[in-house]
Amino acid sequence: MAEQRDTDRAQLVDRLRLDRDRSSGRSAPASSRRRLLAAAAVLVAGGGLLWFFTGVKERPVVRTAVARAAAEVAGDTSVLDASGYVVARLEATVSSKITGKVVEVLIEEGMRVEAGAVLARLDDAEAKAQLSLAKAQLEAARTEVDVLRADLAQSERDYARQESLAREKVAAMQDMERARAARDTLRARLANAVQQIQVAEQSVDVAQVQLDNTVVRAPFSGVVVETAAMPGEMISPISAGGGFTRTGIGTIVDMNSLEIEVDVNESFIGRVTAGQPVEATLNAYPDWKIPGKVIAVIPTADRSKATIKVRVAILVKDPRIVPEMGVRVAFLGADREAIARGVWIPNEAVLSEGGSSAVLVYDNGTVRRRPVTLGESAQNDRQVLSGVAAGERVVVSPGEGIGDGSAVRLSEPG
Repeated sequence: MAEQRDTDRAQLVDRLRLDRDRSSGRSAPASSRRRLLAAAAVLVAGGGLLWFFTGVKERPVVRTAVARAAAEVAGDTSVLDASGYVVARLEATVSSKITGKVVEVLIEEGMRVEAGAVLARLDDAEAKAQLSLAKAQLEAARTEVDVLRADLAQSERDYARQESLAREKVAAMQDMERARAARDTLRARLANAVQQIQVAEQSVDVAQVQLDNTVVRAPFSGVVVETAAMPGEMISPISAGGGFTRTGIGTIVDMNSLEIEVDVNESFIGRVTAGQPVEATLNAYPDWKIPGKVIAVIPTADRSKATIKVRVAILVKDPRIVPEMGVRVAFLGADREAIARGVWIPNEAVLSEGGSSAVLVYDNGTVRRRPVTLGESAQNDRQVLSGVAAGERVVVSPGEGIGDGSAVRLSEPG
């Protein structure tokens, strides 16, 4: 009985082993298919990623610039920038016409004076004495004329009497001739005395002018920017006496005559014309734009600096503008209304083909070609009147092989 149970157990174990083997044989093909599908998916995904990164890396790199609205940058658009200084066309160091000692100075720096105002007075004692002498000489000449007229009247009567007696043969002819000679002499002396009156009157005028010259007056209205002489010092219209003699009382500037002088390199002077609008910026006020226009281009060059001087009018009067201030001048290429239209892009972004112009606009990894209408030129920029909107990116200096529909990548983020 025990042997029979062992035999049955062995047979049961054999059957169970065979069933597992058969079961295992049936499931093997399904497991292999799942593993193959998973491997294929991994390969496809890896290939896609490899293609993506390889394709992006192989795209040509481009440099772009943002189109700027012309209305916002009209003030920055210029055909030429240059530096200069504010100067006064009407400026004078006022001096006296004569040499003398200063007794009174009536001006200070910053004071505004009107034309003809008294700035200073010189010692006038000698001038007053000369005037008194000239007046006395004039009175003496007038008195002399009165005396001579009286003598001449008497001489005329004596001559008439001698002439009557001579006709009647009562007096000798010699007496009549002497009376006539005396009369003629007095006539000549009277004429000379009258001339002396005129000379004396002129002497009085000269002495009066000399006295007036002791008062120094403003030749025009303006602001005193400097005083040079003090009471007690000698002043002269010429440098007489070395450093001990002043040549001026003070300096006056007419602030209404302020303008800008700019030295423009002669290589760019062709961009500047009379009447051209400009925009000036003082170094002291960098955010203040001052409108102006070109007065004239001086027709001579500075050989040492290779520059030509340009005069610029300041169209806005303001007390903040003072002489000798440094200023930056932007010469505008057209009127402001024309400049303020459309957008501005770099010159390198414009493509010229067969007489027409176009640009390449960047859009999400690709570029599109667009025809454009061009406007003004200003240094490194070009005005685009139509074809590009403000804020769009245009390709700058596109390389060979980059055209409409090309896939590209940016050389900088954004």
